[in-house]
Amino acid sequence: MPDSVPQPVDRQLPTEESGELIALVRDIAQREIAPRAAEEEESGHFPRKLFSLLSSSGLLGLPYAGEHGGGDQPYEVYLQVLEELAAARLTVGLGVSVHSLACHALAGYGSEEQRAKWLPDMLGGGLLGAYCLSEPSSGSDAASLRTRAVRDGEDWIITGTKAWITHGGVADFCTVLARTGEEGARGITAFLVPGDAPGLEAALPEKKMGMKGSPTAQLHFDGVRVPDARRLGEEGQGFAIALSALDSGRLGIAACAVGVAQAALDEALGYATGRLQFGRPVADFQGLRFMLADMATRIEAGRALYLSAARLRDAGRPFSRQAAMAKLFCTDAAMSVTIDAVQVLGGYGYTADFPVERYMREAKALQIVEGTNQIQRMVIARHLAGPESR
Repeated sequence: MPDSVPQPVDRQLPTEESGELIALVRDIAQREIAPRAAEEEESGHFPRKLFSLLSSSGLLGLPYAGEHGGGDQPYEVYLQVLEELAAARLTVGLGVSVHSLACHALAGYGSEEQRAKWLPDMLGGGLLGAYCLSEPSSGSDAASLRTRAVRDGEDWIITGTKAWITHGGVADFCTVLARTGEEGARGITAFLVPGDAPGLEAALPEKKMGMKGSPTAQLHFDGVRVPDARRLGEEGQGFAIALSALDSGRLGIAACAVGVAQAALDEALGYATGRLQFGRPVADFQGLRFMLADMATRIEAGRALYLSAARLRDAGRPFSRQAAMAKLFCTDAAMSVTIDAVQVLGGYGYTADFPVERYMREAKALQIVEGTNQIQRMVIARHLAGPESR
């Protein structure tokens, strides 16, 4: 059964132009994304042509500078675009967020020559990126990564394995964090690696509970040779670059979570107002009305939280704590809302004939990716009370 058409969200947007952008995104979502979402997720189809369309429409480079092909949009607007895309299909919304994350190191820390050479194609030339930080033995403890880059004249030789890589096997370029020096955070450097580099191979995609259309795979680097010209930032600066990217990426996940939750609420409302029991719509029963009210409140609160953090970022102010709070709250809210949506639909909610069971499976992933919610609590507590005593 096709997903319900989402109801327009009453958005607070800074300009008339941003309102037109949201309208464009909603049109693409309703025409090109939502009608095939259920079928393609079930079959595990990755919509690469759709990402090419998004790129040609200027939607893969929205938060980056126009001089290099970006959209010059504030994060406040970009995140609401992600929310709209994720409401139509999380594989797409999350994919755009990950692509933006993969562009962060070059856009923020690359030289002017590097940005001029590679960024236009990454932002609007049809390319798709992957972000390679996690490893089989270093997930939450990212500073313990073991993939190593060894200097060889004017090149670096990268060897190791990255894990849980979104777009693994289909990405055109990868931002790779590798160890070039001492153990710990100070010995890590960032590199921009072509997706077809000799020695770079993808394992079979993981068999996931949800987002089956989004390929997640290990990437094996077997002596991948990368020119020093593809090193991003200074040697040993990679972990700081990664952390700055993750702060922004967590806001992307928060926005995607709100999108999934909004889609679940729309589906639940449509069902509850049309389903008759005891001679009246089930939406007339107080217990269910209260459930819908709680779902809507969580969504509005999550949206306000991620937008507040985005406005801090746009103003050039610190936002790490607020990004962690937004990622934590919005993804927990999405999990709660999607579970309630399944309950509203009753037995139908537990079947694949309705999309709410898919939303519930997808929401679970959002509590894990880009820093588990337990890690977000650690980040927030560190900002509040300082680092833990040892």
